[in-house]
Amino acid sequence: MTFETVAREWRVRPALPILKLVGAVGLFALGLLLADGDLLRPALGVLTGAALAAWGVRDLVAPVHLAVDADGVTVPTGWWTGRRHLPWSTIETIEVDRRAGRGVGGPVLEIDTGESLHLFTRHDLAADPDEVADALRAARPATG
Repeated sequence: MTFETVAREWRVRPALPILKLVGAVGLFALGLLLADGDLLRPALGVLTGAALAAWGVRDLVAPVHLAVDADGVTVPTGWWTGRRHLPWSTIETIEVDRRAGRGVGGPVLEIDTGESLHLFTRHDLAADPDEVADALRAARPATG
């Protein structure tokens, strides 16, 4: 029996960028409400709100965070909308890391090429990292 790889992609949940944009407006409003004649508070509200808004817009513009096909895996590069295709031959390991650190817990999908490490959380994929790792391993062609 042969396995034919069907292209598949994982994207951020649509509600998450909307939540980020609402949070950005909230930070901006909070900065203005707490200003009380001080310029620092509204400036911080605007800066943090702008950063959160940019993050939300990025997820709206480029919602696909991971894709797989017969030739390899496509991952985001940079902060905005760049994409990089990783051929199967360059991927050394596909693992799920469960270490908690810095107050952040939960499984993280790791795709390691030896030269670069690509990390994805449940929020990046809108799926369980274990299930995505299994799908990636199943899509990877058997080596001779």
